[in-house]
Amino acid sequence: KANEFVPSDAGSILLDNPREKVPERNLNFLTFIAAFGEKADLLVGQRIPAAKGVAGHVYLSGKPYHTSDLGRDAFFYGAVDKATEYRSQSLVAIPIRIGNDVCGVLELVNRRGSDGFSEQDRNLLDIFAGYISIAIQNVLDGRLAQEAAKRDNLTGLYNDRYLHSALEQTLARCRPEESDVSLLFLDLDYFKLVNDKHGHLAGSQVLRETGQLLRRAVGLARALVARYGGDEFVIVIPEAGAPEAMAIAERLRAEIERAVFCDAPGEIQPDPLFLSGLSCSIGVATLSRHVAHEQSLAVAKSQLLRLADSAMYRAKEAGRNRVMLADTGADLNSGLSRTAAR
Repeated sequence: KANEFVPSDAGSILLDNPREKVPERNLNFLTFIAAFGEKADLLVGQRIPAAKGVAGHVYLSGKPYHTSDLGRDAFFYGAVDKATEYRSQSLVAIPIRIGNDVCGVLELVNRRGSDGFSEQDRNLLDIFAGYISIAIQNVLDGRLAQEAAKRDNLTGLYNDRYLHSALEQTLARCRPEESDVSLLFLDLDYFKLVNDKHGHLAGSQVLRETGQLLRRAVGLARALVARYGGDEFVIVIPEAGAPEAMAIAERLRAEIERAVFCDAPGEIQPDPLFLSGLSCSIGVATLSRHVAHEQSLAVAKSQLLRLADSAMYRAKEAGRNRVMLADTGADLNSGLSRTAAR
């Protein structure tokens, strides 16, 4: 679109990566996320240091820049031309912003119909870069809204609605590969006593810190950690069989038993309470061990949840603060009273 306003032989948009971004902006990298022209296919996906080239200068200074003789320009970074076997002669670069923060650069190379880019070209593209910024912000807002819909407001973990769809998708992916899936169902023991003794603000703070502890302690990028409701949490671990799942469950149980909750002023509970001695009960079920292969994905998902949940209640019946592996016969026909088990 920029090329329609200012006809050029080539052009590109470079953005920094918000997940890798550091405060020392000169240490960041810019990635070619879109390009047109003769060598466009070679550019997209390539990265350059933010401290190099005209693009880097514009990214760091936040000011538009144009030159009609790149070969003699002090900011010219010849590595890109060398890698693509392209000759850049004139160039205009405009900063792209999200709010007040420069997040990237719009570049046009080799002005058509002229020896170089003019001040008028630069001003026109500066206006156009504002529209790019709005477009990027709209995409980010949409992504954030989608992500927020998946999350539990209190803990920041995935919510139960997303858990159900993600678990079914995980089963659909792992089954054809004959890869196992483990599910842990975790419930805090005597959690009601926290609310009764210290108030619901303290209880909410404990739940938030439990979510943070679980996400940190699982330590696997492939795992999905969700708040199922109340003080119940579910962890889905693809590519993990019963031995690995039981080991992870035992580690989580021990971490919660060792933890001191509300040991500093929190966002919900303002006063430190130094709550220790909390525990949890965990039930574990796995796809290969507990679900028949002929079961549909919907039935397999429900059965994993049901078996792990029932195993967790057997752990409570056995004295709490322990891990139980599901027993298909016992747990599918379990008549345990949840109220009594709590």
